[in-house]
Amino acid sequence: MTPDAASPETTGESDSVVFRHEPALARYTLELAGTTVGFADYEVAGQDVLFTHVEVDPAHRGEGLAGILVEQALDDVRTRTTLTVVPVCPYVVRWIDLHAEYQDLLTRGR
Repeated sequence: MTPDAASPETTGESDSVVFRHEPALARYTLELAGTTVGFADYEVAGQDVLFTHVEVDPAHRGEGLAGILVEQALDDVRTRTTLTVVPVCPYVVRWIDLHAEYQDLLTRGR
């Protein structure tokens, strides 16, 4: 994503939920009890990071995991990069619309 994109994965825990950044796959993942239950794919284009797809295992939908995944991914972009977020995935668009504190990521660096 940035010069440190090859850095070790980012991990955060909340109860038994583990958030992981997998730069080689251009993906953020969310694990529950050791099983990947969701992912957010992204692409880097110049100074933009495009969030292209977010998916949660149908067995875990409605548990708020997609929101946790998007929030953690955006927090990671905010703290580790200066890239501008471009939400392509409709879920990410809606999530940012509902969370005003993340809307600055849409215009930073512009």
